[in-house]
Amino acid sequence: MISVELQREYYQALVEKRSDYEGIFFVGVKTTGVFCRPTCPARKPKFENCEFFGTAQQALLASFRPCKRCKPLTHPNSISNVVKLLVEAVEAKPEKRWKDKDFRELSIDASTARRQFKRRFGMTFVEYARARRMGIAMKHIRSGSMVMDAQLASGYESSSGFRDAFSRIMGTPPALSHHQLILKAAWIDTKLGPMIGISDEESLYLLEFVDRRGLENEVKRLREKTKAAIVPGSTEPLRSIEKELNAYFEGSLSAFQTKLKINGTPFQQNVWSELQRIPFGQTRSYTEIAQSISSPAAVRAVARANGCNQLAIIIPCHRVIRANGDLAGYAGGLNRKKWLIEHECKINEEMKGSFTN
Repeated sequence: MISVELQREYYQALVEKRSDYEGIFFVGVKTTGVFCRPTCPARKPKFENCEFFGTAQQALLASFRPCKRCKPLTHPNSISNVVKLLVEAVEAKPEKRWKDKDFRELSIDASTARRQFKRRFGMTFVEYARARRMGIAMKHIRSGSMVMDAQLASGYESSSGFRDAFSRIMGTPPALSHHQLILKAAWIDTKLGPMIGISDEESLYLLEFVDRRGLENEVKRLREKTKAAIVPGSTEPLRSIEKELNAYFEGSLSAFQTKLKINGTPFQQNVWSELQRIPFGQTRSYTEIAQSISSPAAVRAVARANGCNQLAIIIPCHRVIRANGDLAGYAGGLNRKKWLIEHECKINEEMKGSFTN
């Protein structure tokens, strides 16, 4: 039974369309008989006409039907048919330079493509396609191809236009990019909302909720620290972590195996290593972490290192709480932190039960 206090918190999140409450609750609207996710764009019902549930299954069992606008049975912000079609078209011919007639041939409105890509990836479709072409150019240059060959392979006829576009996206002129690291970024849908993953061909560098506070600065710092270009794409580590996250949220995985690339100061890395030693389904206080790394006076520094973690869930900073039991902070949102802790505790108890039976 959800307390009245928590119901009012959920209602406020519903009114504000808070994306950090995705997967935390669903709301059934008594006057319409439908149930929605927190970010539903429909007109908001009165508080007394709302019934709150922890899962979509509970809403269905209470005889509510899924809303056709926010589609609560799909992943939050799941990819639209327009975005899916265009991404497939880009992958089929990534060197292509898109024109209005290309959209018409696919029966897609160019402004719709721009809007949906902006919402999904934080960039317009033209910017997405251009970044993909630049990724191809970088691959050609790093393999030893002449700049002119890379220019033509990426669909640019003008050398000056190619240099300008390349420098704008990659942050360096093509002639200086032979040894620049390329990182790929992908959108990963999860039960608690979309996440962004960034990796090279071997290791995962970053995993964060898309609406994390300061995400743009996090990505910028990663790019500057690694001196890398970040372009849309897919890699084995990104495919691996998506598969593992699905299993984690389904309750069938408690330890991640995707190879990680952890960037941080020696102190930060010491803290993060200790976080990974916190048993699944348990929590530790900042004070306990400080004592574990033989720095009992560095509680605040531990908290700062905790907040600098760029691999959410995998390096479980959500398992660190205050000594008095308060959740303290979490860049992904306190409601997500609470959900993750409760989810792991529940799975841990189920695993213990299976061993005793």
